[in-house]
Amino acid sequence: MPAITTFLTFDNQAEAAVRHYLSIFEGKVVSTMPGPDDTVMGLTFEMLGQTFIALNGGPSFTFTPGISLFVSVETQAEIDRYWTRLIADGGKEVQCGWLVDKFGVSWQIVPTILPRLFSDKDREKAGRAVQAMLGMQKLDIAGLQKAFDGR
Repeated sequence: MPAITTFLTFDNQAEAAVRHYLSIFEGKVVSTMPGPDDTVMGLTFEMLGQTFIALNGGPSFTFTPGISLFVSVETQAEIDRYWTRLIADGGKEVQCGWLVDKFGVSWQIVPTILPRLFSDKDREKAGRAVQAMLGMQKLDIAGLQKAFDGR
């Protein structure tokens, strides 16, 4: 059966990015591809059970928010932990649970409760949750629930 693997092309930071991501998420380097002068040109790695490939492709490769890595989490503690670690050392907060890490990769850190709130049959409640989210950068589960409940 075919497999789909996320392929991330960096200028020259593939190894640093992979090491950073693996310091945040459970995973491991599966293999490396040697580059010139004993450098690492690429890495295959697993993170949270998914396979990724990272490659140094040169300065013509950049990331845009048109694609992001979506991390679904259960708790506020997970949101806070991943958010803080991903924006460290030069990342930036965006909006609605989105951030850009120091390598330029866009991420979404989203609680699993969000789809339930947004798809509720009571459209007024769902709308309040959406409006609350639109005013947030890092998502706040308690704030989303409070808005949903009309409190």
